[in-house]
Amino acid sequence: AIIALCVRLRIHPNVLTFTGVLINVAAAWALALGHFVTAGVIMTLANIFDFIDGKVAGELELSSDFGGFWDSVMDRFSDISLFVGLTYLYSTLGRTDYVMVTALATMFTILTSYTRARAESVVAKCKVGFMERPERIVLFMIGAFTNRMAAVLWVILVLSVATVFARIYYTWRALNDPEMQS
Repeated sequence: AIIALCVRLRIHPNVLTFTGVLINVAAAWALALGHFVTAGVIMTLANIFDFIDGKVAGELELSSDFGGFWDSVMDRFSDISLFVGLTYLYSTLGRTDYVMVTALATMFTILTSYTRARAESVVAKCKVGFMERPERIVLFMIGAFTNRMAAVLWVILVLSVATVFARIYYTWRALNDPEMQS
């Protein structure tokens, strides 16, 4: 119904993408204040926009290379803003240990996307590893709704590190193993 309404109103999918980002910034603010359940509700709303933008683009026949690029960049912006909110929270609580966990999770989240994009510039596909954006968002929402964000950050960090190294190894193998090249 939401997709049909957006199509009927001819809302440009890039506007939907940007709206989702703005809503995720509000979720980041709620995280920064330690209002985890509120942040979870806001993240749920933001991810409706993240889900429908591509569908609306298809329905309106507005899919484009720029739209895919825009969506990908805005996804990174959304992800990083959530981490920034948590960094602020943990810094105000004097939890330098979790400031570091959040910083490392941020770094490996960015590297997860980057290693895939860079690998796919030299090999056909590099979709190995578990920690993609949908899993990360689900984990963020679980952490928010259960007030277990610190534990979720550890899960995101460990799985993101594993994903980055799996992608590096896979790309090395794809470029050096004759069986994979064929």
